[in-house]
Amino acid sequence: MNPLTLNEYQQLAQRTAGAGGDGEHRLIVAALGLAGEAGEFANIVKKHTAHGHKFGAEIFADELGDVLWYLAEAASAVGISLEKIAQDNVEKLRQRYPEGFSQERSINREK
Repeated sequence: MNPLTLNEYQQLAQRTAGAGGDGEHRLIVAALGLAGEAGEFANIVKKHTAHGHKFGAEIFADELGDVLWYLAEAASAVGISLEKIAQDNVEKLRQRYPEGFSQERSINREK
């Protein structure tokens, strides 16, 4: 099986997007779902680090998959591709940290 591109994933994820509706309602559902799933991921990390729970990578991957689904929904709701978001983000980081991350550049950056 060939790996999916981000845009292929986004298109396939839309097959199960019926509950979100269209337009602004879809965006709101995506935003709330994204926050909820990110919270679930954070809770698993908290249980792992603070409470000593042992989790396999599959539980992290499952929650991150849910985050990705809602991220794809949010992107679709505003009419932008995941690949465009990823490319723009990488370019922003290249400009911000041309030699890779540095604590000094992070502390002294303008925006």
